[in-house]
Amino acid sequence: MRYAIRLAQRAEQQGEVPVGALIVKDERCIAEGWNASIINHDPTAHAEMVALRNAGKVLENYRLIDATLYVTLEPCVMCMGAISHARIKRLVFGAFDPKRGAVCNALSLAEAGFLNHRIGWQGGVLEPDCAEILRDFFRARR
Repeated sequence: MRYAIRLAQRAEQQGEVPVGALIVKDERCIAEGWNASIINHDPTAHAEMVALRNAGKVLENYRLIDATLYVTLEPCVMCMGAISHARIKRLVFGAFDPKRGAVCNALSLAEAGFLNHRIGWQGGVLEPDCAEILRDFFRARR
C-alpha cells in the first residue's frame, strides 16, 4: 500500500485526484496506475482502470486470475465492474469512500448477487495515510 501511496503522489503532481493502484500476481508487481482522467481527457482513466489495462497488456489476457489489486481509495462503481470482469481475486484498499465507494459503502458490489465473480476484499489498510493525501489535496483546492 505504501507503493500505491507513492503512485497517488504522482497523480497529485499532475494535478489529478491523488489515487494510486498496483496489481500483484505471483508475488510481483505486474502493473501500476494512478488517476489520469484530466491529463488524458478520459473519464475512465481512474488509477484502477489504468492498472487493469496495463496488467492485461503484461499478461496478454483480459482475465487477471489470482491477481491482487491494491488501491488507495475504495473503488467506484465503474472500477468495481472492471475489477469483477477482470476476475481479480483480491482487492485491498486504503481509505473508505462513504459517498461513492462501491465495495461496501454507497454500493456493495463485492458481494452483489448479480455478479458471477466474488472478489475477496480488505479495506482500511493504511487508511490514515491514504485519507490524509486526499484530504490535503481537496483542502488545497478549496
